[in-house]
Amino acid sequence: MKILSTTAFLLLFNYTLLSQESKIIDVNTDKEPIASGKFEPTWQSLSQYKVPDWFRNAKFGIWAHWGPQCQPEQGDWYGRFMYNEGSEQYKWHIEHYGHPSQVGFKEVINDWKAENWNPEKLVKLYKRVGAQYFFAMANHHDNLDLWNSKYQEWNSKRVGPKKDIIEGWAKASKKYHLPFGLSVHAAHAWTWFETSQLSDKEGPLAGVPYDGKLTKADGKGKWWEGLDPQELYAQNHPLSRGTSENITSLWGQWNWDNGASIPDQKYCDNFYNRTMDLINIYNPDLLYFDDTTLPLYPVSNVGLKIAAHYYNTNMSKHKGKLEAVMFGKVLTEEQKECLVWDVERGAPDKPQEKAWQTCTCIGDWHYSRSVYEQNRYKSAATVIRTLIDIVSKNGNLLLNIPVRGDGTIDDKEVAILENIGSWMDVNKESIFDTRPWTVYGEGPSVDSINPLNSAGFNEGKVGFTEKDIRFNQKKNVIYATVMGVPTEDVNIKAFGKNKNHARIKKIEILGSKEKIAWTQEYELLKISKLKHYPNEIATVFKITLDK
Repeated sequence: MKILSTTAFLLLFNYTLLSQESKIIDVNTDKEPIASGKFEPTWQSLSQYKVPDWFRNAKFGIWAHWGPQCQPEQGDWYGRFMYNEGSEQYKWHIEHYGHPSQVGFKEVINDWKAENWNPEKLVKLYKRVGAQYFFAMANHHDNLDLWNSKYQEWNSKRVGPKKDIIEGWAKASKKYHLPFGLSVHAAHAWTWFETSQLSDKEGPLAGVPYDGKLTKADGKGKWWEGLDPQELYAQNHPLSRGTSENITSLWGQWNWDNGASIPDQKYCDNFYNRTMDLINIYNPDLLYFDDTTLPLYPVSNVGLKIAAHYYNTNMSKHKGKLEAVMFGKVLTEEQKECLVWDVERGAPDKPQEKAWQTCTCIGDWHYSRSVYEQNRYKSAATVIRTLIDIVSKNGNLLLNIPVRGDGTIDDKEVAILENIGSWMDVNKESIFDTRPWTVYGEGPSVDSINPLNSAGFNEGKVGFTEKDIRFNQKKNVIYATVMGVPTEDVNIKAFGKNKNHARIKKIEILGSKEKIAWTQEYELLKISKLKHYPNEIATVFKITLDK
C-alpha cells in the first residue's frame, strides 16, 4: 500500500471537502433577497445572536398546531399514514373519503372549511390563562401554506377554507398584545409524502398507484382543475431507501441521510421563497423550524440564508435591537449560540446555561377524536408541574392545544385551560420574569437519569410527587415550589444553614394567609405542615432573603 505524504494527504483532504461542499444546494435569492445587516448566512456570523430578555421572562406560550390534518380528527401525520395500507388512518380514509388512488390528501384539504374559527376568541382565552406568546402553524409536512402564499398555489386562501389563516391569527395576537410566532414544517414534504407514491399490495386495487404522482393534466374536469398536485405532493423523484418496505424508515432519515432522497434545486428554491415571503409579510417575533438544526440542513444553505434575513429584518424593525427568537432541534453547543434549542415532548434532566424551549401538546399534535373520547389529554396539573420543572432549568414551555377542523377547541380543552388559568392567577409571579437559582431542585426526580431521545421525547418517564421541589428566583426572593400538596412537614435541604445562603427574612405561601411556622436548621429548612393548602397542583413557598 502506498502511503501518502503529509502534503498529498492535506491536498486530498481539502479536495474532498470542496467536493462535498459543491454538493450543497445553493438557493437562488434573486426573487427574495437577503436583507442587509449585522448577520451573514454563516454559523460564525449567526453566533453573534443573544436571546432577548422578553423571551426569557415570558416562560409560557400557547400554540395552534392547526391545519387540514385536523379535519379528519384522526391524530398525527394523517397525510402520510392515510397512504399506509392496513393502518387505522388508511381504513378510516377509505370509509369516509374513498381509496387513496382516487381520493387522496388533496381531498382532505378540500373538505377543510374552518367554518367556526374565531381567532380573537381563542387568543383572548389563551392570554387570559397565562400565555405570554402565541404560535400559529404556517404549514406542516403536508405542504399547504396557510396564508395567501405568493409561491405556493396550494394555500388556504385558494383552497380549503378560502381564508388567510395566518392573517387571522396575526391580527388576534396584535389585538391582545401577544408576541406572535410562526412554525414552519414544510421542508420535509419531499420525503414525508413519499407514501403517496405507493400502492396497495393486496386486494382488488393492488398495484394501482395512490394519487401522489398525479399531474396538472389529470385535473381536467375535477374540482382541482388548474392546480398541479406536484406542487403539493412534490413526488416527481425516486423514493428514499426503505419507504416501500417500512413506513417508519423516515425516522432515521430526518437529517437527509441514511438513504433519504435529496431535494432538488427547484424544491429548495421554492421552500426558501415561501418562507421569506412569510417573514416579510408577518414579521414574526418567533420563528420555529421542525427540523434538525435548520430546514434542509446540511444538504442546502436555505436555513442559514433565512436565518440571516430574519435576524436582520427584525433588527431593522426594532431600531437596531434584535428581539427575534428562532428555534432549531438537535443543536450542537456551537449552534446553540446561533438560535434557541427546542426540545420536542421532553426536557433535559439538568439545568441549561442558555435559554431553551420545550414544545409539547396536551394530546396529539393534530386533533384526535379518540384522545378526547378516551380522556387522554394531559391534565392541568401535569402541564403546570412540567412548566415549573422547565422554568427551574432555564427553559420555556410552548403548549399546543389541538384545534378541531372547524376551528374550535372542545369542552375538555377549555376546562384544562381554565384550571391552568386558575393556578396562574395566584402563582404566576413564581413563573414569569424569574431566573434559575443556584440549585434547580431536590427530591426523587432530581436523582433520576432521563436522557433525551434525539429531538426530545422523554416526557412522562419521570413523575413528580409532593417530595419534589423546584426553585427559581427574582431578586432577593426564592420560589420553592412543591409538586403537589404536602402531606407532612416540608424539608428543604438547599436552605440548611450549612449552605451559607443569605438569612431568611420571611416565608409566605402564595394564595394563603395562613401563618407559616418554620425553623432553619443546620442541614435543612423545615416548614411545618399547614392546615389548608390553596390548590392541589403545586404549592409555592415564597422565601424572601435579607438583601
